[in-house]
Amino acid sequence: MEGAPEKGKMVDSTLAEMGKNLNEAMKLLEDNQRKVEEEHEKKYTRKDIPGPLQGSGQDMVSILQLVQNLMHGDEDEESLQSYRLQNVGEKGHMALLGHSLAAYISVLDRERLRKLTTRILSDTTLWLCRLFRFENGSAYYHEDDREGVLKICRLVIHSRYEDYTTEGFNVLYSKQPVIYVSSAARSGLGQSLCNQLGLPLSCMCHVPCNTMFGSQHQMDVALLDRLIKEDIESGKLPILLVANAGTPGAGHTDKLGRLKELCEQHSMWLHVEGVNLATLALGYVSSSVLTATKCDSMTLTLGPWLGLPAVPAVTLYRHEDPSLSLAAGLTSSQAVDKLRALPLWLSLQYLGHNGIVERIKHASHLSQRLLENLKNQDFIKTSVEDELSSPVVVFKFSPEYPHKDSDPMLQATQIPPMTGNERYICDTFNQWLGDQLAQLVPASGVDIVELEDEGTCVRFSPLMTSAVLGTEVQDVDQLVECLKMKVPVLTCTLQLREEFEHQVRRTLGLAFVEDLTWPGLGVIRYEGQNEDQQEKDREKINAGLLKKLNELESDLVFSLGPEFGGEKNCIYIGMATEDLDVSELVETIAATGREIEENSRLLENMTEVVRKGIEEAQVQLQKANEERLLEEGLLRQIPVVGSVLNWFSPFHASPKGQTFNLTAGSLESTESTYASKAQGSGTTPPPTPTSSRNKQRLPGQKRFRRSLRNSDAFSETSSVSHADDLDRGEPRWPSASPAGQEASPDPVEPSEPLAPDTTGEKPPTPAGADITPPEPEVSLR
Repeated sequence: MEGAPEKGKMVDSTLAEMGKNLNEAMKLLEDNQRKVEEEHEKKYTRKDIPGPLQGSGQDMVSILQLVQNLMHGDEDEESLQSYRLQNVGEKGHMALLGHSLAAYISVLDRERLRKLTTRILSDTTLWLCRLFRFENGSAYYHEDDREGVLKICRLVIHSRYEDYTTEGFNVLYSKQPVIYVSSAARSGLGQSLCNQLGLPLSCMCHVPCNTMFGSQHQMDVALLDRLIKEDIESGKLPILLVANAGTPGAGHTDKLGRLKELCEQHSMWLHVEGVNLATLALGYVSSSVLTATKCDSMTLTLGPWLGLPAVPAVTLYRHEDPSLSLAAGLTSSQAVDKLRALPLWLSLQYLGHNGIVERIKHASHLSQRLLENLKNQDFIKTSVEDELSSPVVVFKFSPEYPHKDSDPMLQATQIPPMTGNERYICDTFNQWLGDQLAQLVPASGVDIVELEDEGTCVRFSPLMTSAVLGTEVQDVDQLVECLKMKVPVLTCTLQLREEFEHQVRRTLGLAFVEDLTWPGLGVIRYEGQNEDQQEKDREKINAGLLKKLNELESDLVFSLGPEFGGEKNCIYIGMATEDLDVSELVETIAATGREIEENSRLLENMTEVVRKGIEEAQVQLQKANEERLLEEGLLRQIPVVGSVLNWFSPFHASPKGQTFNLTAGSLESTESTYASKAQGSGTTPPPTPTSSRNKQRLPGQKRFRRSLRNSDAFSETSSVSHADDLDRGEPRWPSASPAGQEASPDPVEPSEPLAPDTTGEKPPTPAGADITPPEPEVSLR
């Protein structure tokens, strides 16, 4: 009985071992099956999933690192330092916090969400109406600043066409609506409104600006009145007028008072937009801008005015029927849409009234400071509406604008008016000036604007940029200093362009290319002396010429021109300075081009001569071998017989050979060489063409600069010494220059080449290659 438990225990251990083995086997089978399923899933599913979404997701650090890489790309540290991000600051953080809070608040229950959004929307609307003096108004918050006037157009259509809700566009067909927009408004505004409203372009009327009286950037009120009456007589319905309180280009304000009277007369809606509306928050407001508070609606862009990132624009409007506002999309029944005002609600409370006014006042002070400095700057013309308070300053370089310290009447008689090409060139120069100022003083925020009458101008609008870029008074002062440095460069370049063109046209081998879009001295092309020159060869010569010019020590910039739209095979010369010697520049370009052309032609000719010479040498050697066979006889060519015959009767032949002269390109006999035991001198190669204007430069003086007379005693001494050498008829050769000084100018070539001194020296090497075989029987291959 004692053995039974032992046996049972042994059986249990055996079963346990078997069970263990079975579990391991099943686990292996399941693992293999799982691997097969995973491979099957990877094969048919994972390959279609984008890389960043594969797996169990990524951590926050990796995602933020990816965002940073996408923002900066492959930029190095220097470019990151020069790149200015928006000056967000603590005030901007409130706006960014508002977006996060809006997402968090949107998950609240419906009743709490409704109460909270109603409070935020009503508070923000009340604050904005009080700040910008727009009493009893409603507000619409939108991301695109053009969306506000679009919704206003829908509201006006619903108001003027009672059956529009039910009949739709059939109502508009019988009486076509007309929307009036100033020609100085934002580009593409009228077409965008027609596209969004589904109206034909004939419903949009662009009103020209003044041409005779008043500002050339203000809407012509008399012409507008005539256009409205003509549309009414033709059966159309004028519904809306979009005016400007600060045009996008020059920052001028339309005559809002007269426009409001005209709109009331014809039952039209008046909508105002522009940067000058920001001054409504100040204590003192100009009368022209203050009239905007009586309009029917206005659009405010608070983001750039106050330096708040990602805050919506606001359109304030007055209307009594909330159902039509809802139909037009100005209001929404969704509580989530009302959360757009949350970033502004937070930011306005953080800034307070003093902070808002201070930022707008600071921008106005910056523009006024720049305007005062520009009044004393020569050749700078400003275009501002009010010199006492103008938020936008527009200026341009104008060579016909008189000096500030001279008599304007006298300057008007001395300076002729500019022609069409000269105006185009001035636009090009102003484009360059704006790019230079924006690059040198990025904190100023200056940009380039195209005005219809003024042309290309530089615009300084601190209300749109100072809060974002953090512009300070010292930035404006730096902008003025940079402008003072660039104006003389523009003036000198403009004056030297005509002389440069005249010098190029009279120089053989150079062609002047007229490119009015190039801001610089001019554009040239080296044509060469051969009129039948191929385009490929011309391109090669001009490329080599450009490389040679860039190697010279000068202040000029030589390039291939703009990346797009430039002329081919041309050399573009940049801005010039006052002391530029145009004659030396043109002569140097022509001489360098001839040198490159002659070297290229010499190489081509030498290649052709060598090829023909080798062919002729092969023919001559073949002929010499045939003559040797005839002279020696056929028996001497047989190996055994020829040796015996040469032993009995030796054959004596004079050594003959030929040499190939690379310079002359011909075969010559070597009899004189064997007779004199020395090789003769070859033909001297032609000299390399050089410039005839070898101008002596002072130490440290760069190329193409006029040297001042009597500025250095060394210049006078060298001139006298050179004159004495010429009187004696002696050539003047350069001497060794001491350390720290430049070498003397190029020597005067002697009339005859000097004979070489052969006493005790080896004979000179000829300019050719001796191809004479050592034995007459050997032929050269």
